[in-house]
Amino acid sequence: MGRIVLALLLAFGTASAFLSKAPLPVAKRSGTSAMVMNTVKDMPGITAPIGYFDPAGYSETVSPEAMLWFRAAELKHSRVAMLAFVGWCVNGLGVHFPGQLSSDVSFESLSKMAPRDAWEAVPEQGKLQIIGTIAVMETVCEFIKPHYTKAGTASWPPMITPRKDFFSWEPLTGADLLTQQNKELNNGRLAMIGMMGFSVATIIPGSVPVLP
Repeated sequence: MGRIVLALLLAFGTASAFLSKAPLPVAKRSGTSAMVMNTVKDMPGITAPIGYFDPAGYSETVSPEAMLWFRAAELKHSRVAMLAFVGWCVNGLGVHFPGQLSSDVSFESLSKMAPRDAWEAVPEQGKLQIIGTIAVMETVCEFIKPHYTKAGTASWPPMITPRKDFFSWEPLTGADLLTQQNKELNNGRLAMIGMMGFSVATIIPGSVPVLP
């Protein structure tokens, strides 16, 4: 069951990368100065060689709020996939923390297992702590104002704002900011595809020819 859930989450994350690319009407809301972007083509993520891509027309049938929700979901899945990809590679190389994860599970023993097997070996209390931490982060995110489904162009759905350089607190703006946002989205999309490949290769041996 866990494998199926993982596969569905990764698939949804990747699919959401292609849902944010079609025209939407302008929509103002009472009680706020924020305005939904008048077209999804104003959103970051439309880059060569694919460019504008919405063959199923999903973005033409949903509300502006739903499109911003899709983008926020895409960002979250992208970041999780990038972390998962790095973690999968690190685990595969046998790199691990010193000491014990619990009284009867060492980090060294986990490093010798396949990633999914390593997760299964984590004690239930450890799994609950991880899931609980994620739940807290999600809850905090939902209370950010303005909410990411109503932020419009005023605040791109929760995203770290890059700085001009390591020693500067001045954020990037304009074309420089768009370039960095496109890079994050493209890297995240590749990571989601990569994680689906890793997952399928372990669930169905031989399904990915380039992997042993």
